[in-house]
Amino acid sequence: MLSDLQGQFLATIPAVDPTTRVPWCGRWRVKDLVVHVARIHHWAAGQARRTEETPLGRGPFVLTDLYGSCAAELRETLAELGPDARSWTLLGEGPASFWHRRQTHETLVHLWDLRTAGGLDLAVDPVVWADTVDEVVTVMQPRQERMGRMEPLPAPVALHATDADRTWSLGGPAAPAVHVTGRARDLALLLWGRRSPDDGLRVDGDRAALDDTLSRRLTP
Repeated sequence: MLSDLQGQFLATIPAVDPTTRVPWCGRWRVKDLVVHVARIHHWAAGQARRTEETPLGRGPFVLTDLYGSCAAELRETLAELGPDARSWTLLGEGPASFWHRRQTHETLVHLWDLRTAGGLDLAVDPVVWADTVDEVVTVMQPRQERMGRMEPLPAPVALHATDADRTWSLGGPAAPAVHVTGRARDLALLLWGRRSPDDGLRVDGDRAALDDTLSRRLTP
């Protein structure tokens, strides 16, 4: 899946004006988004190898060349290491497969950014989007809390993906204050700050608790 998403990302770069704003990413333009994802791939390859990456420099870059090179570096590194090689991960030392998953979702969310900024659709299996939700619930949000970047949630938020038949409890196993139901893609984009609860989602319960949750740094 990572290779397919990277291929779509690379193919989309020439289709979108590099000066186009990416509203979900602060002041970024498309060119900033592409350089960011390329740098993250390059950095992740170093983490997988347990080495400090060689800086890419400040540019300017030929965007397709830069992204294509960094995407290939990541794929080739992970293929060479195999899924069980010991790597540096966001959770300490762990298997290199961590980076396949992490970079799949990094690429997916930013591919949505890129294509949506350019007015282009994106069709991805709901199962993949559901795993994006799962990564936030099981990896990203707990890590943010451990690192002191957010306070524990006062009550969990239940998430229900109608097109992937999956349910999560964001914030712990206690009784949820609110239930959010919708497509896996919309739930993932909600957690990554790209969607509002009013964008195709059903909210049952304490809306104020949901708004409070979404105001926190659930992801890096």
